[in-house]
Amino acid sequence: MVLAETTADVKAGNYGLDKTAEEGYDKNITKTDTNLSSIIGKIVGAALSFLGVVFFILIIYGGYMWMFSMGNEQTAGKAKDIIIAAVIGLVIVLMAYAITSFLGTTVAPGTPAS
Repeated sequence: MVLAETTADVKAGNYGLDKTAEEGYDKNITKTDTNLSSIIGKIVGAALSFLGVVFFILIIYGGYMWMFSMGNEQTAGKAKDIIIAAVIGLVIVLMAYAITSFLGTTVAPGTPAS
């Protein structure tokens, strides 16, 4: 483990972070998966994560609308519909993730689902 940093590293803004990453992650920080199933899995995982964030924002928005409806039944009903739709969407996304994870482990056994 090297603690000393060169002047060039400090001037470049590289304060030993690469060295720390190499020590912490088996000196293999540039390894990338190039097989098709890994690439598709990462794309699907990113899309499902994005959809999870969208549904979380919808739940927050619906809660905000409901809190500030001030007794207006139309606004409260609209907020309730948004929250219900967001929860149903979130359940669909979680089921899609579970199916994708299951198929990923079944189709390509030996590779961890991520």
